[in-house]
Amino acid sequence: MTPADLSRTVLHAVRRAVDEDALRAPVPARVRVERTRPGGSGDYACAVALQLAGPAALPALEVARILRERVAAEPGVGRVEITGPGFLSFTLDAPAAGDRAVLAAVREQGLAYGHGDALRDEIHQFHHTREVRAAVTAQTVRRLLTAQGARVRTTCAEPPDPDWVRLGVTVDAHGTPPVPLTGIRPVPAGATAGELLERLGPDAARWGLLRAAGHDRAALGPELLVQGEANPLFRVRYAHARARALTRGAAALGFTSEAAPYGESPAAKAAQAANAEPVATTDHDAAARPLLDLIADHPGVLLAGARHRAPDRVARQLEAVAHAFFDFHDSCPPLPAGDEKPSAAHRARLAIAEAAGTVLAGGLSLLGIRAPEHL
Repeated sequence: MTPADLSRTVLHAVRRAVDEDALRAPVPARVRVERTRPGGSGDYACAVALQLAGPAALPALEVARILRERVAAEPGVGRVEITGPGFLSFTLDAPAAGDRAVLAAVREQGLAYGHGDALRDEIHQFHHTREVRAAVTAQTVRRLLTAQGARVRTTCAEPPDPDWVRLGVTVDAHGTPPVPLTGIRPVPAGATAGELLERLGPDAARWGLLRAAGHDRAALGPELLVQGEANPLFRVRYAHARARALTRGAAALGFTSEAAPYGESPAAKAAQAANAEPVATTDHDAAARPLLDLIADHPGVLLAGARHRAPDRVARQLEAVAHAFFDFHDSCPPLPAGDEKPSAAHRARLAIAEAAGTVLAGGLSLLGIRAPEHL
């Protein structure tokens, strides 16, 4: 079960409780679930019971109990606990099955993994000045919102700079709008599009303009061109290129990726031999967990980036995925070494690496940055 699946499951439980007259409150348009913070209980948590307590005229703990009964019976949910004033904490059943569902979703959706229709009822009209960072930010926010189903229109106060096209920026109209529109006003770049293109090229320029939050000054120095791990853009693109190289290397060795089945790990086999409860895991779960969690959380990050008009959130997510990818890659090589033959573990590791590469390519695409397969 992915975070999006869990959100829909909880929302369905709310609808059932309302339909059964156990709750008398308006059904929210969506339910937000978040990964449990360190020291917390379960895998995910949500505050929907506290949100509904007022309209339902019930204590939050009572609302939480009503919802727990309905969520706990759903497939994929192992345990539901009530913590604090009424938070619901969820422990998912069979983590390996959930991981396979996430990897299958990435494989099926490709670069569109994390796109959705959560904002399909929203219409946005953005207006910005004739300034390169505002233009690139507005255009990227438009991409993020459109990927979540929203309809978006952007306008500029003056005729656009012709060099904006080389940065992938277009506007729907220019001039003074007849009514006030939502302004996009990041801290100015302090340089023109032409100057940035000459110094950095389109990809590094866009990354530099988008990586910092809008209220912070953009870092647009020569460090964006450094071919080393100290440069976050290089590290993100190198992680993507490495993931693609792993796929080519596996093909040369005659194998492809495959999500790990139950019972492949030594722990699972030992449990089976002892007639214990089967262990749904693989021998690289510990090292893979941070990367798998980031891949699972990616749709939520894209949605949050769209809602908050914050492309910097997507950039930071890609940096985290790249970092976790290299940690995983170094701990659990997806390709066999020497005379070693490809095993189920290698196929499972390759599936995770390929999913990471897809997430990186899709995120870069939303930022308007190329993801080359060779660096």
